Amino acid sequence: MSVELATQLREGTKKSHTMAENTGFVSCFLKGVVDKTTYRNLVADLYFVYSAMEEEIGKLCEAGHPIVSAIGFTELNRRETLEQDLNFYFGKGWRTLLMPSPSAKVYVDRIRNVSQVKPELLIGHHYTRYIGDLSGGQILKRIAKKAMNLNDNNGLNFYEFNNIPDEKEFKKNYTRTLNSLPIDQDMADLIVDEANSAFKYNMEMFKELEGNLVATIGKILFNLLTRNSRRGSTEE
Repeated sequence: MSVELATQLREGTKKSHTMAENTGFVSCFLKGVVDKTTYRNLVADLYFVYSAMEEEIGKLCEAGHPIVSAIGFTELNRRETLEQDLNFYFGKGWRTLLMPSPSAKVYVDRIRNVSQVKPELLIGHHYTRYIGDLSGGQILKRIAKKAMNLNDNNGLNFYEFNNIPDEKEFKKNYTRTLNSLPIDQDMADLIVDEANSAFKYNMEMFKELEGNLVATIGKILFNLLTRNSRRGSTEE
């Protein structure tokens, strides 16, 4: 039997989605408070997350998994675009420099684990990350580009889905695919629960990044106050 999984995922994750948007890091991002150091750390963490997800889903697709293989849309894959961005931010030797943050490692471990124990739950992670990126990516790209004063797509390839010419039509097809999966209601409930867990893993990453962002904002304010103070003493 099939269930309306797309609708259940959308409705069942609304609260988590709102909570994620209200984290300090995301709130600052949406307001245009983004610095390159914090952003590149986010890109690094996402690289490890997407690498794990795409490796595990790829293996399941090759093995012909009856459920997971249905959502193996390679045009969504982000690993290559993240590699391009990491090369921009860290240079050609970035692979030897980076390690996942503690929160990103927990996230990656969860993806690896469910792939072995209950692969269907990967759908919750897939929906949370990819559809979120596809839906809000262009808005975030514009914000990041302006805030970090970047040119062209340098450092922002993550938000480019060049293999998806019509995002609206793609999301319609994705919805149809989710709704046609051969799962029962019990499995649908587990997938929705896992999607909410995916939001929590993302929020933990955001919390780690908030520390860097607060430190950066503090330095900016300190420099600004110091500069103004010096100007004031000069004027006197």
